[in-house]
Amino acid sequence: MVLNLPSKRWIPILFHRITCQVIGIRKTVNGACINDGAVLITANHCSWLDISVLGSLQPLSFIAKSEVASWPIFGLFAKLQRSVFVNRTKRSKTGDVAKEIAKRLKDGDAMVLFAEGTSSDGNQVLPFRTALIGAAKTAMMADPNATIGTDDAAPVQPVWIQPLSIAYTRLHGLPMGRQYRPLAAWYGDMDLMPHLWMLLKEGALDVTLTFGEPIPFGADADRKQAALKAEQTVRTNMLHDLHYCRDKRHQ
Repeated sequence: MVLNLPSKRWIPILFHRITCQVIGIRKTVNGACINDGAVLITANHCSWLDISVLGSLQPLSFIAKSEVASWPIFGLFAKLQRSVFVNRTKRSKTGDVAKEIAKRLKDGDAMVLFAEGTSSDGNQVLPFRTALIGAAKTAMMADPNATIGTDDAAPVQPVWIQPLSIAYTRLHGLPMGRQYRPLAAWYGDMDLMPHLWMLLKEGALDVTLTFGEPIPFGADADRKQAALKAEQTVRTNMLHDLHYCRDKRHQ
């Protein structure tokens, strides 16, 4: 139950649930997040709204671009959720970010990585980037700074990569279709506040979240192969959910 969580954990959940209720978000969830070992959830990314949709479900920590930290209101709650902020202009910091993600995984936080590295128009899944998925391997080690092959670098816990697809399917109960789906998406050079205001006026969105089969990430796992498998699963599930909504209308 949310009420049994420390305040810093349940306050963001409550905020995101209120946000979804005010906008009029109705969620359909297929499957569930694994709770056995450390889990890095790799999801597609359509909108800033994804954070509230996912954040309303359970305690989660996000791996977010550094700009999110300065967003009004949402930045505060991102910090309360112990988000890891990534400066995409400084690739030299990727190693430090990966170690921070690994620490959170070792602490038991379920981490959400929007693996495309950007947001799309909601009609497609972009190629997954692999750099931060390597954090999953670091999370297995007793000492992330240890030399591979030593006792301190030996795996100490199971780590999973779990694909998650996000599909915005309906507007006011009707299938959105390709031409209207970008109403929910936030991408390119869109400004946050005008998009938020548009959603408040339009409202009544349906979103389907589908958790894929967890991918075990062992000491000999290849991050590129794991990323590709997760990407393919997310793409398959998202397209299925979009087509199911469209086809169901005609039944």
